[in-house]
Order: sequence, then structure tokens, then C-alpha cells
Amino acid sequence: MLRLHRWITLVFALPLLGIIVSGLVLSIEPLAQRQAPAAPLTEARLLDFLDRHDPDGKATGLSVRTYDQLVRLSGVGEDGTVDVGLASGEEVETEGFAEWFGWARGLHERLLLDLGWLVTASTVAMIALAVLGVAMGWPRLRNTLGGWHAGMAWLTLPLAVLSPLTGLFIVMGVGTGGAPAGPRGERVPIRAAVSAIARDHDLAGLTSLRMRGGRLVARIYEGSRLSTYVVTREGLQPAPTNWSRALHEGNWHALLGTTFNTLLSLVLVGLWGTGLVIWARRRFRKRRPRARQSARAAASG
Repeated sequence: MLRLHRWITLVFALPLLGIIVSGLVLSIEPLAQRQAPAAPLTEARLLDFLDRHDPDGKATGLSVRTYDQLVRLSGVGEDGTVDVGLASGEEVETEGFAEWFGWARGLHERLLLDLGWLVTASTVAMIALAVLGVAMGWPRLRNTLGGWHAGMAWLTLPLAVLSPLTGLFIVMGVGTGGAPAGPRGERVPIRAAVSAIARDHDLAGLTSLRMRGGRLVARIYEGSRLSTYVVTREGLQPAPTNWSRALHEGNWHALLGTTFNTLLSLVLVGLWGTGLVIWARRRFRKRRPRARQSARAAASG
């Protein structure tokens, strides 16, 4: 089992590093999104943005990025998107934190090369590594590299299993809560959607309005929890809670979710690094005596 544990780590070392590091970057996004915007985000202000930058009503969605202090309108402009500064209301061109988060999400979900199957295989490998670690028995907690490796793994075992398991559930469609309410393919203008949301919610908590599964879906922070609603002509319909995604992304609570995911990502980086160092030490330690014996044999001959 120890040998299998090592070989799985070696085979999936690089994709696992990409997934873990990108997960570390993405873990801070929920907390970054909850920072206060530079200017109040009200219904009148959002509608003014739409009037100025989408007078023909062609927008298909929008996203609010408080960490970059802008609103991105989708489906408009020459490039298909227009970024509007929250403070000025004017179109802006800037590469902010959203570019980093977008890069990290592409690495986390596709390894930047449309290799979703490799991400899934690496996720299964991570679960297998945890299962093998448990099967090998209780660790010997010593002040050595191996002792720290085993101690970190056992101390964070529930989270270390929960993270890849919920990622696998997202791919498999498990824990989504079923199909959301509302008719598919209903074209609700973004202006009407903004007004519908403003009737019952503070627009300062709005993160996105976009088409998903043929429905216009709004994601809104209510306190520290990110909730999802389907926007229809009659109003907002609560969507079933996708527990797999909420637990995996930390959206169940902005501060606590960010804290848990950040600490877990740091621990996984530590396990990845210490595991490879332990393997390298043992590997090259075995070769040194052989090299010395060969040198002595050659000298005596």
C-alpha cells in the first residue's frame, strides 16, 4: 500500500499541484467578493449603467466584481463584454483580480488545456491517496519529515477527503438539489431582472446574473451565504441548494469557507511537497551504497 501510495503521487504530481495551487487562489474569492464597493450599488445606479452602455437592451447577463470595483455586462460591445467602473460609471479597461481568478478557475477545472478528464482522474487519485493513508494505519507522530507528513494528513483528514469528494460530486451532478424552478428558455430582460431582485434584496449582495441551463439565474449574498435564485417574469424563485458546490467553493459562509479552504490548500501543498521529498530521500539513499560498492569494486579490480 505504501508503494502504491507513492506511485499514485508520482504519476499525478504535476496535475495535483496545479489543482491545489489554483484551489488556494480561488479559496479567497468569496471573501474578496464581500468587501464593500466603492460606490453604493442601487437599482437606479445599475439601471443607469445599462442605459448608458446597453441602450438597445442586448445584455444577456452581468457580474459584479467588488474586488475590482466594476460591473461586467455580457452580450454587449465589440468583444461581447463591457466593464463599467462602480465609481465612475464609465467603461474601463483593466486587468484586475478577476483575470487572476479566471486563470485559476481554468487551471482548476481544465488545467488550462481542456483536460477535464485529467482533473477528474487526479481528484479520484487524491481520494485514493487518503484511503491508502488510512489503510496503512495510525501514524507515528515524530519530529521528522515523515512524522509531520502523517500528522498533517490525519489531522486534516475529514477536510482532505471532503474537498476532492465534493469536487467529484460536482462533475457527477450529485448533491445539486434537482432542477431549479421556472420555465427553460424564458427571455427575461436584464433591466427587468435587476428591478425584480431590488424588490426583495440588497443589490450590494448581487454577484452575477447569467443564463444557466436555459434559465436566468441570480447569485446573491444574503449575509455571508451565497444564495441562488431563478429570475422569471413573475419574480424570483429560490433554486435548490447545490450543497456539493457550496461546500467545495466555501460559499456557505464567506469568512469561514475562505478560512477552511485556504488552510486546507496550504496543508495539501505541504503534503504534496513533503511526500515528494520523502520519496526522493529514500530513492537516492538506496542508490548511494550501490554507487559506492561499484566504485570500490572498480578500484580493487
